[in-house]
Amino acid sequence: MATLIDNYEQQYAVLTADITAKISRISVLTGSEKRAFCQDVDRQLEEALELLEQMELEVRGISGGQRERLKGRVESHRAELKRLSQEFQSAKKPRDDAIDMGLEDNWSSGVTEDQRKRLLDTSERIDRTGRTLQNGYRMVLETEEIGTQVLKDLHDQRETIQRSRGRLRETDAELGRGSRLLSGMIFRSIQQRLILAVVVVILIIVGCIVIYYSFTSRS
Repeated sequence: MATLIDNYEQQYAVLTADITAKISRISVLTGSEKRAFCQDVDRQLEEALELLEQMELEVRGISGGQRERLKGRVESHRAELKRLSQEFQSAKKPRDDAIDMGLEDNWSSGVTEDQRKRLLDTSERIDRTGRTLQNGYRMVLETEEIGTQVLKDLHDQRETIQRSRGRLRETDAELGRGSRLLSGMIFRSIQQRLILAVVVVILIIVGCIVIYYSFTSRS
């Protein structure tokens, strides 16, 4: 559950970083280019709101202290999205004191205190988003490394099982040959005993006949 929320937060961080960058450009754009940027930001704000709603649904299914911690994170994201929406609405308005971003001298003289504060907040937010993306990327790399190791272990286990099956088939074949050989030996032993018994019976009969004729001849 928490992993799913982490994925939502990574997507949200990417969206808000792109929104922040576009808002900082909208204030200095005009005409069709500005309208295109505004349309993109409107769409991305809706996507970010949907992600927040998905996170809230996931948080409701969690119990204990983790729920409160995740709930606080989602509320922080919602407050941040609200600030972005306000900045977007402010950036869409036409400004008479538009600043030439390409001239450093005019920049120093044309930026108001409110604009400077907003730009500093935007810069800090971009830094935080960048760190979040770096952490997310590191998590992806670690997950990929773990997945690769698991696949390698599974492959080794599969080879071990296949070798064990091969040895089991060979053992079964050897047992079959041994069973047939033992059966043959038992059969030959029984056959020899029967022959020996027949010979003994014949010898007894012959002895009896000889004894009988010897007594008969004396009388």
